[in-house]
Amino acid sequence: MTQQILETAQKWLNSNISSEDKLSIQNLIDNKDQSELEDAFYKSLEFGTGGLRGIMGIGSNRMNKYTLGMATQGLSNYLLKTYPTEQIKVAIAYDCRNNSQNFANISADIFSANGIKVYLFPELRPTPQLSFAIRHFECHSGVVITASHNPKEYNGYKAYWNDGAQLTAPHDQNVINEVNQIQSIDEINFTRNEALVEIISPSFDDIYIDEIKKVCLSPDLIKKHKDLSIVFSSIHGTGITLVPKCLKSMGFNNVSVVEEQAETNGNFPTVVYPNPEEAEAMNLALVQAEKIDADIVMATDPDADRVGIAVKNTQGKFVLLNGNQTGSLIIWYILTRLKEDNNIPDNGYIVKTIVTTDLIRIISQSFGVECMETLTGFKYIATLIRELEGTRKYIAGGEESYGYLIGDFVRDKDAITSCAIIAEMTAYAKDNEMTVYDMMVAMHKEFGIYHEDLISITKKGKKGAEEIAEMMQSYRQNPPKTINGSKVIYLMDYMTDERRNLETNAVEKMDFLQSNVLQFITEDGSKISARPSGTEPKIKFYFSVSSEVNGSHSDTQLGLVDKVTAIQKDMGLI
Repeated sequence: MTQQILETAQKWLNSNISSEDKLSIQNLIDNKDQSELEDAFYKSLEFGTGGLRGIMGIGSNRMNKYTLGMATQGLSNYLLKTYPTEQIKVAIAYDCRNNSQNFANISADIFSANGIKVYLFPELRPTPQLSFAIRHFECHSGVVITASHNPKEYNGYKAYWNDGAQLTAPHDQNVINEVNQIQSIDEINFTRNEALVEIISPSFDDIYIDEIKKVCLSPDLIKKHKDLSIVFSSIHGTGITLVPKCLKSMGFNNVSVVEEQAETNGNFPTVVYPNPEEAEAMNLALVQAEKIDADIVMATDPDADRVGIAVKNTQGKFVLLNGNQTGSLIIWYILTRLKEDNNIPDNGYIVKTIVTTDLIRIISQSFGVECMETLTGFKYIATLIRELEGTRKYIAGGEESYGYLIGDFVRDKDAITSCAIIAEMTAYAKDNEMTVYDMMVAMHKEFGIYHEDLISITKKGKKGAEEIAEMMQSYRQNPPKTINGSKVIYLMDYMTDERRNLETNAVEKMDFLQSNVLQFITEDGSKISARPSGTEPKIKFYFSVSSEVNGSHSDTQLGLVDKVTAIQKDMGLI
């Protein structure tokens, strides 16, 4: 136990926090096992790739009204310095998690207490709608209270700038600096100014849905296939507020909601993890789809910025698609329809992240459309959109973790719009006497099969963070010479922004922002990426292999699955 941890805890005890919270801190100090005290106070929550996010509870490293309060006060201070002569405006939304509504109201208290105009959603709403609201109301900033797809113990605070995108440099670090300058919790002004808090009208939903309908490409096909059978689950989250309504407004009249998961509930009673990336979270939706012989299954995460889907394979059995497969299909469908309508913009572009499948790049190039890459985190895609606004036309983009953005009226991943496009894509497949799975097979036969996998290793607490740092340092200093028998040719280090040829030792710059990511490229084209998570105590390993379809599609795919497993075993990860 370091003196600094005890001093931080004592500082909280001496501040103007509630007597109940003071008792909780004192109990942690008095406990013989002080690991919980250490984890609660060994650092302060910081803005990562997803903003402020942590386990709820007392302490500087926990998500609570005080850490949220310091973040909001720091953001308020920064806004006041940045826009000294303007009436500053912010928008606030929240998801289904325990304490989310309370945290949203506390945020409104603090912003308004600092003279900042607040547009507050009256009920839980999806994260992409918050991004849209910032742009619609011409706000300077905004926040959404959510921990996305994290377990129920977590909550978080995503902060946005005036373009509707999450904070990026220099604003993210500047806000952190303002937060760090707050010497005491007592500096937070919690006294709400009611005159500055405006509740957003429910009719705002229709404005958002109208924008979504503008990016749809096949309205005639929707009319023709209005009875398309769609199963939807919101996994207890905010998707229930808008996805069914949006699909109905588009013209789909056969949407079957998974009622057991339609209840907004921060305890997520029907799942272990409220994450459509997890097969277990999709079980109820799959059972319902089998029962009614649905055409497509879609499920959104708690704040409805990610979507997972299931489709019928050639045997008529529902199978889950991963984020790379769904993203590739979305890009292929959009570019195909634009080409059919002779409407691909000359200056159009697609965006993906560095750990997202290269199949998206191959597809884009086949249509004569540039595919750009960014670091992991949707805020970097939004930054690129902002930088190119007015000179290039953003078409669509996505990342492997089930997040996609079609059109630029929102500046974060948007599962509501994605659900709309996926439903439309399913109608397009049906009109061509195919399933979405058939479309994927055809796509693979044309462009090749790319198979990706992900392993996440959790290392909790201060010790875990140190172990992850040591792991990354070891890979940097001693990169593997071979992986699964194939020579490692390139080491791409995004911390130094260098691409190193390990055979010749030649180094070239890559022109990316700094990020703690390593990629190994082998002689046979395999790509392995290592990246500590910015929002969870994890290190993630991404694997990508590819092949032309040799023989049957399923046999080729199984061969790639076996190859990834062999790579993981060779690296000692399984």
